[in-house]
Amino acid sequence: MTRIALLRHFPTSWNLEHRLQGQTDIPLTDEARQELHRLALPAPWDTARIIASPLKRADETARILARGRPVANEPRLVEISYGEWEGQHGAYLLADPESGYVNVEDGGWHRRPPGGESHWDGWQRVQPALAGIAAATVTGAAPALLITHRALMRVILARAWGWNYDSKEPFRIKRGRLYPLTLLADGTPTEPEEPARLEPIP
Repeated sequence: MTRIALLRHFPTSWNLEHRLQGQTDIPLTDEARQELHRLALPAPWDTARIIASPLKRADETARILARGRPVANEPRLVEISYGEWEGQHGAYLLADPESGYVNVEDGGWHRRPPGGESHWDGWQRVQPALAGIAAATVTGAAPALLITHRALMRVILARAWGWNYDSKEPFRIKRGRLYPLTLLADGTPTEPEEPARLEPIP
């Protein structure tokens, strides 16, 4: 079994405007970069392999926290695609019964945005990547820190917690928190642990 941790990227302008980003490639804000430069990874994650989504907001977050250490990009860690909803405000979509948009606890695994991905699609995409990370760790690589996106993190954590998008989330994904868990050999996540905070640099 392999220990990993998940970390959400820091904010973009679309985060601040409450727009759905999905796979639209928006960079971090200057304020987010400045905040990241004041933070560090806690032990033992300060020596972990760092694997990031190639989207700018995740890649930038990873490279600042890496402090010059290598960062590998994994395309299967990109955010869930929201298709035609990208760039729109979730609150406006929720108010429009014709949009098909619902709160996350009402969406199930298989609800798919127009032209986008369902949560199940995201899981089918990311599980082989997790299995590859588990295989690399078994052959001697260090544990891995995955820097990715909230909806994809939710997919992985949902599998670890046994949650099926049919009730209130049993976890909360917060900025600046690492979410450790264990991977089985086939990439199945299990044994979620208490989140750990990024640490301020003295």
